[in-house]
Amino acid sequence: MNIKENIQEGFRSVRSNLLRSILTALIIAIGITALVGILTSIDGIRDSVNSNLSQLGANSFEIEEKDSQNRRQGGVQEKVYPPIKYAEAKRFRTLFADEGTVNLVTNVTFNAELKRGSKKTNPNSRITGSDENYLDAAGLTLASGRNFTPQELRYGAKVAILGQELLKTLFDENEEPVGKELLMLGTKFRIIGVLEETGGVFGGSSRDRMALIPIDNASQLATDRELTYELTVMVPDQQQLDYALSEATGMMRQIRGDRPGEPESFSIEKRESLSQSLDSITGMLRLAGFGIGFITLLGASIGLMNIMLVSVTERTREIGVRKALGATPQRIRQQFLIEAILICVLGGSLGIVLGIGIGNLVASLVGMQSFLVPWGWILLSFVICVGVGLLSGYYPAWKASRLDPIESLRYE
Repeated sequence: MNIKENIQEGFRSVRSNLLRSILTALIIAIGITALVGILTSIDGIRDSVNSNLSQLGANSFEIEEKDSQNRRQGGVQEKVYPPIKYAEAKRFRTLFADEGTVNLVTNVTFNAELKRGSKKTNPNSRITGSDENYLDAAGLTLASGRNFTPQELRYGAKVAILGQELLKTLFDENEEPVGKELLMLGTKFRIIGVLEETGGVFGGSSRDRMALIPIDNASQLATDRELTYELTVMVPDQQQLDYALSEATGMMRQIRGDRPGEPESFSIEKRESLSQSLDSITGMLRLAGFGIGFITLLGASIGLMNIMLVSVTERTREIGVRKALGATPQRIRQQFLIEAILICVLGGSLGIVLGIGIGNLVASLVGMQSFLVPWGWILLSFVICVGVGLLSGYYPAWKASRLDPIESLRYE
């Protein structure tokens, strides 16, 4: 028998033992589904988050409060740095105006309750003070209405831009929100715009629960505490980013009064470094997912080996007939190996389809919009299927090739 005949015999064996072959293939399918599903969902989540980061712009960086947790290391208390104040943020924006666009933002509260007539939101709404550059800096778009005008920002007009979740809670379907009033922290605001829905990718849903107000109004609402301000700096050309970063660092040190030789009293970070951190995290998640899928496949391979041993026992007389007709041990081994690989490939194909579907479903739940087909993982899965077939089928195939033809013909 040549390889082609062995392949044909493998298909005949699968058809003649259809139920057993299906159950065996399902064992492999479950393992491949776990492997491909986990890896596809991780890649989908990574691509979705990277897409959101790219919308924020690669030619930008952030300046924010430095980590000031009061900790002790080796008996020495770490220095506590004061937060960035509004006056410092405004001065930086004025001085840096010729170099790029600066966005100022501060979070007033994350547990506000907004009211409109008899309707009110849950006490988990976010009120954020910002300027006219926030939408571009945060990668947000308006579904309806408009952005803040310079006059509204200058005079602290009581106007607001709402997220989609707040809109659905406070307004009926098809009701026009622009121009209506609502109550936030005891103050009336007029709605001038509504944000597009952002979904739930790493805090994206909190933006759907967000109300934007002019930044000058933020301190008026937060009467019980001092706010800290964050700045996002965007330069027109990415090639100028390193120069702008250096200029911003020196300018902010001067504004904050940092002495020469001392560390910065603020944190400054490129957006691309956030993407690099994300790649590092997803790399570890991918490794963990591969480990989980491998353990599942290991169990599947043991099940396949057991079923192939049963098949060898059931077909002992058939093996004796083949040997009596001149089949060599090599051809017998080849026959059972091809059968094991065939079952693995059939089960693996089903597992790949299920894994892609489940992986994309999981990724879509956290905001992925497109359908991802991971060709690299598909190719790897087929290689793994062949490898599992070889490992699981080798011992049963070797055992079949060592059977004595005379004893095999006598087997009942």
